[in-house]
Amino acid sequence: MKFTLIICTYMRPKALLNLLNSVINQTLYPNQILVIDGSTDSETQQVLEKHRVQNLSYNKVDAQHRGLTKQRNFGISKVDQHSEVVCFLDDDTILAVDYFKHLLETYTQYPKALGVGGYITNEVQWHKTDGSKDFKRFYYDNWMRSEPLRFRIRKWFGLAPDTPPCYLPTFSHGRSVSFLPPSGKVYPVEQFMGGVASYRSSVFKTMQFSTYFEGYGLYEDTDFCLRLSKKGELYVNTSAQLAHYHDAEGRPNKYKYGKMVVRNGWYIWRVKYAKPNLAARLKWHLTAGLLMSLTLFGCFTARDKRAAIVESFGRFDGWLSLWIDKPEIEA
Repeated sequence: MKFTLIICTYMRPKALLNLLNSVINQTLYPNQILVIDGSTDSETQQVLEKHRVQNLSYNKVDAQHRGLTKQRNFGISKVDQHSEVVCFLDDDTILAVDYFKHLLETYTQYPKALGVGGYITNEVQWHKTDGSKDFKRFYYDNWMRSEPLRFRIRKWFGLAPDTPPCYLPTFSHGRSVSFLPPSGKVYPVEQFMGGVASYRSSVFKTMQFSTYFEGYGLYEDTDFCLRLSKKGELYVNTSAQLAHYHDAEGRPNKYKYGKMVVRNGWYIWRVKYAKPNLAARLKWHLTAGLLMSLTLFGCFTARDKRAAIVESFGRFDGWLSLWIDKPEIEA
């Protein structure tokens, strides 16, 4: 199965090189590697000129095509016509040696799969269940992990998600891939992370990433998956493993991030549920307000107290703006 790897990058030459070194060591190597660089300097280009990588094509984009969503769509336009699968990776990830092998095997195992997500291993500690029940832990498929404080508090207020991980609740604010255990299994889902994603090439004949999500593109991956899940099957293969190191370079400031969390979160909720009932609407706003408050109160325990305060103000501004100027959902 021929496949293409697209890496969209912005001002992260060192992180990108670390990722490419892990790609070089793969047991299954991409037939095409497209680096789509939106950097405003030439450091990334210079690094790649010094470190030649087989099958790699470097593409520098101008301001017109800069931003995660635009760069992904630009990369899709450069995919070789013989590629059957297109993979996307964040530039600050590091792959296990058999990442692509397990990812591509999923399409053989599930011929109707339109997309398959990988699995990040270095962000959450999981353990096999020991028979105990603790409200501070989350249990799934005979595995357990710590339950984040925000989810524990949401339970107290009756705002816990009403769907399994990777399925969007009726009032949004669900559980991500990090709530699937490292069981080695393949799980059916309706959303996964765009930075560790893959899709059949045929998908892009009728779909592209939404131009609504400009710049940093928070939740653009969820939007794409939710739209795609209406057409066919999506999976996460927990054997396709990698590490994510969250490079600070190229990220938006906390105020913009907080505002995007709320506005983009509202957008993807309405992509899945165009006409939610009154109870779902109320729960969405209550959950958004609760998470906003927890972010603000986090300034008492966070290392960067100013960042917590700024993000909470961004969330409030994002929430307030929804009453004045709601995003228009693309068809």
